[in-house]
Amino acid sequence: MKIAKVEAFPIKLPHEDRYSENTREDEMNDYGDYIISRRHWTSIYPKHLETTLVRIETDNGIVGWGEAFAPVARRTPATVIEDICRTVILGHDPHDVEYLWYRTYSSMRERGHGTGFFIDALSGVDQALWDIIGKALGKPVYKLLGGAYRDRLLVYNGFGGTDPETMSRQAAEIVALGYRALKLHSRAPNRRLVEIVSAVRETVGPEIELRVDVHTTRTVSEAILLGRELEKLDVNWLEAPVAPEDVDGHAEIARALDMNVATGEWLRTSYEWKSWFEKRAVDVPMPDIGRTGISEGRRIAMLCDYYNLPVAPHVGAGCILAIAAGLHVAMAAPRYQIFEHGHHAMPLKSSFADRFPDVVDGYFTLDDTPGLGVEINEDRVRALVS
Repeated sequence: MKIAKVEAFPIKLPHEDRYSENTREDEMNDYGDYIISRRHWTSIYPKHLETTLVRIETDNGIVGWGEAFAPVARRTPATVIEDICRTVILGHDPHDVEYLWYRTYSSMRERGHGTGFFIDALSGVDQALWDIIGKALGKPVYKLLGGAYRDRLLVYNGFGGTDPETMSRQAAEIVALGYRALKLHSRAPNRRLVEIVSAVRETVGPEIELRVDVHTTRTVSEAILLGRELEKLDVNWLEAPVAPEDVDGHAEIARALDMNVATGEWLRTSYEWKSWFEKRAVDVPMPDIGRTGISEGRRIAMLCDYYNLPVAPHVGAGCILAIAAGLHVAMAAPRYQIFEHGHHAMPLKSSFADRFPDVVDGYFTLDDTPGLGVEINEDRVRALVS
């Protein structure tokens, strides 16, 4: 069996909500398809949902699908896939998936492309190869990764905003759907954020787990002060407190707080994670398998075990293929804690699939469907290309 065809599909899906965090329009710079906060050094966001899908076909007709995480600039990983990844992997046996990851990674590392869009593209290719292997062998991917450590995966549902009353109402609605863990996204100043979390805690009660993500908007001292207030509200973790480059700052915060510091969605390879583990700069690593791929995601999960840390896979703007890839890695990870989820975004993220894993009563489950367990509607995908 040989790889015969590699295609990339940059797709764009209409999004009903302008911005999931309910941020006022006068606080945003509007760039047409994209918006970005005027007040914070934080990410640019699309007004729609973007991603890049990867289709790989073998010479005996098996098709595998993956997803290159692309919340913006969806055509960039598509170009990398078609100009670089395809060149390296064509004609090879897909069972050599980890060799192909390393061969492709090595093809650009000397040029300084050890992260970013290049690894996003490689991630999508890697997922598609694992999907092929599973289909060829008649096994779900998690079986190929060593087997299931658990029979279901606890998730938390994320939502955001700036108004305590609105956030409390949303929290109550989500809990009523069966979720037992929530994550609050907010860039609000410390005092306002504590008011928001206090209101949500009062609404949902003590049995619901709460997490808070501030999207790298604090200084080290601000993060420590915030964390101490959140500890009083029994918040499980403070996520991404300071700038992504500040490993030592994260380590200082982790040492200062009793609560967990969770972070790492931007780290794509075990090479990048190395200093974070060695410096104990994170209590809960959050690799996004849409960015790492399955091969490297598994290695990162095993490093978590080596350093006695839980893994909590991140899911940002990734769609159903990236989600499914993360679920398979999580199922086969010895120190799994929890998985990110967006209940209201799921119908859009899965809209080009006819079959896929979904959440029931606050848990994902995976069955024995071969590969990633996602049946893609190819006609629908091709219609979404833009």
